[in-house]
Amino acid sequence: MTRAFVGLGANLGDARAALRSALDALARLPGSTRVVSSPIYRSAPIDSSGPDYLNAVAQLDTTLDAPALLAQLQQIERAHGRERPYHNAPRTLDLDLLLYGDAVIESPGLTVPHPRLHERAFVLRPLADLAPDLLVPGRGAVRTLLAGVTDQRIDKLDP
Repeated sequence: MTRAFVGLGANLGDARAALRSALDALARLPGSTRVVSSPIYRSAPIDSSGPDYLNAVAQLDTTLDAPALLAQLQQIERAHGRERPYHNAPRTLDLDLLLYGDAVIESPGLTVPHPRLHERAFVLRPLADLAPDLLVPGRGAVRTLLAGVTDQRIDKLDP
């Protein structure tokens, strides 16, 4: 089993329902167990326009390898109506493989750790709720990285 962390985001339609549905879908993935979710947060779009996003991070233990897990995440996105009309377009659901154990993966279709994880409060704040002392390979501890994005607005919606 490998512990993976998945970023969830949505800013079109019923974003909260989309996140809940995606968490249910993650819990049903083959070879995956122990899905735990952070609280849900609201954040402004970065390098994009559109409504605010709702974001969370899920932790799961899986026997799927990283490319297979990514394929499953993309299938869940498609089932939720995800379209990619242009870079950073608003979305019904976005699932990003943030971390896959302590693996460092650089392939044409997958980069782990997620290449902008360390720059995004909407990823780091919910990740810190789950694992504040987690080490991001090549970047450092989540708690330390979070201190570098305090200028980004993020509002906790759930207790």
